[in-house]
Amino acid sequence: MSKLLWEPTAGRKAASNLAAFMRRANAEKGAGADGYAALHRWSVERPEAFWDLFWDDAGIAGEKGAPPFLEDGDRMPGARFFPRARLNHGETLLRMRGAVPAIVFRREDGLSRAWSRDRLRDETSRLAQALAAAGIGEGDRVAAWLPNMPEAVAVMAAAAALGAVFSSCSPDFGAAGVLDRFGQIGPRILFAVDGYKYAGRDHDTGAKLAEVAAGLPTVERVVVIPYLADEPDLSAVAKAVPFADFAGGFEPGPIAWNRGAFDRPLFVLYSSGTTGKPKCIVHSQGGALLTNLKEHRLHADVREGDRVFYFTTLGWMMWNWLLGGLAFGAALMLWDGSPFHPGPEALWDFAEEEGITHLGLSAKYVDAVRKAGVEPAAGRRFPHLRSVLTTGSPLAPESFEWLYGRAKADMAVASMSGGTDLLGCFVGANPLGAVHRGEIQAPQLGMDVRVFDAEGRDVLDEKGELVCARPFPSMPVMFWDDPDGTRYRDAYFARWDNVWRQGDFASISSRTGGMVIYGRSDATLNPGGVRIGTAEIYREAESLDEVEEALAIGQEWEGDTRIVLFVRLAGGAMLDEALRERIRRRIREHASPRHVPAVIAEVADIPRTRSGKIVELAVRDTVHGRPVANVEALENPGALAHFRNRPELRA
Repeated sequence: MSKLLWEPTAGRKAASNLAAFMRRANAEKGAGADGYAALHRWSVERPEAFWDLFWDDAGIAGEKGAPPFLEDGDRMPGARFFPRARLNHGETLLRMRGAVPAIVFRREDGLSRAWSRDRLRDETSRLAQALAAAGIGEGDRVAAWLPNMPEAVAVMAAAAALGAVFSSCSPDFGAAGVLDRFGQIGPRILFAVDGYKYAGRDHDTGAKLAEVAAGLPTVERVVVIPYLADEPDLSAVAKAVPFADFAGGFEPGPIAWNRGAFDRPLFVLYSSGTTGKPKCIVHSQGGALLTNLKEHRLHADVREGDRVFYFTTLGWMMWNWLLGGLAFGAALMLWDGSPFHPGPEALWDFAEEEGITHLGLSAKYVDAVRKAGVEPAAGRRFPHLRSVLTTGSPLAPESFEWLYGRAKADMAVASMSGGTDLLGCFVGANPLGAVHRGEIQAPQLGMDVRVFDAEGRDVLDEKGELVCARPFPSMPVMFWDDPDGTRYRDAYFARWDNVWRQGDFASISSRTGGMVIYGRSDATLNPGGVRIGTAEIYREAESLDEVEEALAIGQEWEGDTRIVLFVRLAGGAMLDEALRERIRRRIREHASPRHVPAVIAEVADIPRTRSGKIVELAVRDTVHGRPVANVEALENPGALAHFRNRPELRA
């Protein structure tokens, strides 16, 4: 039975945006909801009524159009939300004005800037005029290879204002990785910087930028924002123009928001690309907006004056997610650089000094600072902090308890899960509900989330495939260069017709309604034909102080599969037989005998994507001598060398 860690007070529940929405749903739509479970059931059984009400509740700028607000609602893909609407994504985000902060930016070296709502709007106006003068219009692609900086937000909003399509990568991507992504979509304008800072070092990107510019024949201008040098040398970069020259000649003024169809493409995001060239996932302006604002307003309980942070780069969908806070008058808190520089307390210092209300972290970061002995509350106070949000991987049960014991006892800890594919979450926060150790609180409103067994039957308290059984607005419009939709359908609907298969191995508790995710189902281990989630092994192995990080694969062995566990150890630790036995015993007693690895081996590093996710499939291919399709997708591709030709894997 999961342990209750925290529950909001009756006053906190009643004051939440979600409670107000539920009262409105009951009064205006006859929802008859007496709690979250009933409201969620209404939202998936009456999706047209739910999304119609949320459009009004969120104050979406634009015309909703005439009903019906959902056509072909029994088709997935194929459903159309608000088919007669006219809107612009950026218009809703930038609707608030004034001198209060819209963005507070800090770089790891202490450089900081703040932009007011008016400043953000003015910079967006200037950029929109500059892009229009460069011939950018509806459907044209604008690419940003930028740090997590205020200018990146303005570039996105300006592209959206014109009806253009925006796509981004972070500057730590190599040239080949950038070309693998932007090369597929053919941008006309590329925004970039001359370099970036990370872990106390300057990283000049001039040579990479020259290579990328030469490799993108569709790019007409490369707009360079100074970041390391005040006047960087751009002589080697084809078609380069300084940012000041590109936008500086335009005076701020009213923004002519190009309103278009709900399903007009706005964002191109990318799959991790670890099994081949990244898939270009195209999201609509309306679907991205509604899903994003629903999660901010109803689930994260974001309000005017809040300060919302997520540690992310422009290479992860959480950056796009973060922008939604602007619509409700929250300030976006941007951090650029290493979260461990100048020390492992850096983000906690930022949270205290800036009065952050919503602190967004990756689960791996929480694990890392917990193991590093960081004490967030030691000498710090977080009076404004209401929520810690985590995603990227399942938050370990020990990390739930650590956050309550070492950071703040009275706050919501909301583990979330969804992804790039839906530009949002299937499961996550519930402001009306309790937090239980190791559990994600609830399915999100409007998302008919279930767990299927192998025969496609709903199951509770059993492990199976996480699916969504009804359409939702932020389903991708398409994959780029997939004219008949075959790749799109194969990605999500090949297993079960008209049911979205997310690719996570999960279970739903019949007692709490919460969810546990055990890892990617394509990385699920099958020793003796029994499905085992890798996260179940990681949380036990990593609970030992000596183990910093773990990665498990299934190795083909003597006609079956055996579990191999690789561990990266803490400084000073040694993988002797005594530690191996402690790891095995911990896994056996807290997971099951079937989870116990046949082999435990030490590695110096574990490969991960640029959004911080470990890559079991790439390691599995390396162990079996198979080529890894796209090492450019990895942050540290050299780590794969630690898994080749291991003698302990031949015995």
